[in-house]
Amino acid sequence: MRGQKGIEIREAHFPGRAPIDAYGNGGFRFADMSHKGSLLCLPSGIYGWDVVTPNDLTTSSFEKLFAEADDIEILLVGSGLDLMPLNSNLRAKLRKLNISADPMATGAAVRTYNVLVAEGRAVAAAFLAV
Repeated sequence: MRGQKGIEIREAHFPGRAPIDAYGNGGFRFADMSHKGSLLCLPSGIYGWDVVTPNDLTTSSFEKLFAEADDIEILLVGSGLDLMPLNSNLRAKLRKLNISADPMATGAAVRTYNVLVAEGRAVAAAFLAV
């Protein structure tokens, strides 16, 4: 039929900061919404993120974060169920941008993120879904 459009798929994005209310079952709840998959929380908002495993935490997966580096002091990286160190290239890039990176299990990263957001800190977070 003319004039009708099919389903429009858009990038998952919440334009603002919000605490994470819950995590698990492969996703997150925040701002009275739910999201399946990983999240990238930046000063400009919360984005759906196509990173699935700790091995996917590469420099290229953080390009959106690098674009907002001037507004970020701390990056919390929730690497799933276990703590996984960041690769040396990513760590070097973050250091060059004066961003302190703290990898930890996703649950710990969510709790820390919520505290820092409540305090109004210049924090970003990358959460792998568990």
